[in-house]
Amino acid sequence: MAIIETEATLHVAHRDNHTHRDVNGGWLRPAVFGAMDGLVSNLALMTGVAGGAVSQQTIVITGLAGLAAGAFSMAAGEYTSVASQRELVEAELDVERRELRKHPKDEERELAALYEARGVEPGLAREVARQLSRDPEQALEIHAREELGIDPGDLPSPAVAAVSSFGSFALGALLPVLPYLLGATALWPALLLAMAGLFACGAVVAKVTARSWWFSGLRQLALGGAAAGVTYALGSLFGAAVG
Repeated sequence: MAIIETEATLHVAHRDNHTHRDVNGGWLRPAVFGAMDGLVSNLALMTGVAGGAVSQQTIVITGLAGLAAGAFSMAAGEYTSVASQRELVEAELDVERRELRKHPKDEERELAALYEARGVEPGLAREVARQLSRDPEQALEIHAREELGIDPGDLPSPAVAAVSSFGSFALGALLPVLPYLLGATALWPALLLAMAGLFACGAVVAKVTARSWWFSGLRQLALGGAAAGVTYALGSLFGAAVG
């Protein structure tokens, strides 16, 4: 009795505590990386223009233009990418659906072979495959997961991908422009706010990875700062050459 109680207690503890992080990143990964992309690209663009000793108005217009162009580009690219991926998956599902309809026994044997390859006894594998193949839609879902590694009921939405990419990129790209819109007349407030945003984005990324928040934040700060420094130097060089 004590052994049974102990095993039951361990089972409950395992069930309650055995959790994993979302290794796919969920919504967090594309949102954070989209914002980071907007922040780094627009900061680099603005510092490059500022290095050419242009007017404040030119820097602001450049930043707003970079925000709009980058956000629309990200949204269009993400929509096209996800739509193409979804169309490819749906085409493969149609192929599998036709095979299940035309050759149900062959598909059933194929499914049984997959389970056997994973260590299930042949007789049990055939019986499991037979029972799962009774429902065509269930059979399609199982074949899609086993052979294609996809879930037919959880395909990505191109519209959602486009809107989220647009919003996250625009939010990140807005940070270096914001101080100018609030009345700043020098580059350093934009740099400070952008650097704070870079560190924050890097720290949030640590929730998706195994790194510590401070390491991830400092790494992103260093990379973004390097990009801004290089473009500023190039802007100064080009500005002097043109001048």
